[in-house]
Amino acid sequence: MTIAFTFPGQGSQSVGMGKILADTYPEAKAVFDEVDEALGQKLSEIMWTGPEDALTLTANAQPALMAVSLATMRVLESKGFDLAAGVAYVAGHSLGEYSALAAAGSLDLATAARLLRVRGDAMQNAVPVGQGAMAALLGLDFDTVVQVAEAAAQGEVCQAANDNAPGQVVVSGHVAAVERAIEIAKAKGARRALLLPVSAPFHCALMAPAADKMAEALANAEVRSPAVPLVANVVAGPVTDPDEIRGRLVEQVTGTVRWRESITWLAENGVDTFVEIGTGKVLTGMVKRIHKDATGLAVNTPEDIDAVLEKISG
Repeated sequence: MTIAFTFPGQGSQSVGMGKILADTYPEAKAVFDEVDEALGQKLSEIMWTGPEDALTLTANAQPALMAVSLATMRVLESKGFDLAAGVAYVAGHSLGEYSALAAAGSLDLATAARLLRVRGDAMQNAVPVGQGAMAALLGLDFDTVVQVAEAAAQGEVCQAANDNAPGQVVVSGHVAAVERAIEIAKAKGARRALLLPVSAPFHCALMAPAADKMAEALANAEVRSPAVPLVANVVAGPVTDPDEIRGRLVEQVTGTVRWRESITWLAENGVDTFVEIGTGKVLTGMVKRIHKDATGLAVNTPEDIDAVLEKISG
């Protein structure tokens, strides 16, 4: 068995996430307390009691999702699991890369929380509300979606932002361009093409101001070599050098999340078991669509933790 740990991105958040971990394990509670302290805010209260619109804010959702992933990691470690010995690679979807790097010891917890707060604020503020949009184009392959985006741009920005799984690609850019992409995709036989309920057009050139802010923040952050390689979104391959990690995290703000290619690379390099650490099962579903023979496990509850440890520690 060769294992990769994966870490979810924005959209997986839900009110109440992490509460049962904090109530059950002091190691998990300590993570939420440390994130609250690092941010100077009771983020854990928003996570556990809402309101949902406050949790959904990019600046809150990003560190909150990382906190749940790291709380889960700390519980696994308290039960004797050693990531460096038990896992071949880590990977994260968009903000999940920060969770993956924190889990692998490349970033400390407080640094990851503060970087994600900067990232969330910068991404939210990069484009005035109402000027950007994202849409899911389902049933078309990635190369076709790239062509759709190019045809839809017409002097505006429209890019393939997330290559999530076969037939599941997201485009991002100016509202009118994304709306044109929806119509072009339908004409090309897309099974569905619909706007997504997001607050900004992530992973496209409109995020350049946010990338500049992240370059500055990362330049001043301590980044160490991770205990195991990170398979980075923008290259769909492994990185371990701290300076390269910084660069890839900056590129990721405007670049495509190459998730389908990342999972394919992992499978081609021997990974047969993918364990999603944090909230929800979105990545586990994607893995099964990309690599049908893979084993996909999601760790959300204390019961999941014990069941997964039994499977991967044998």
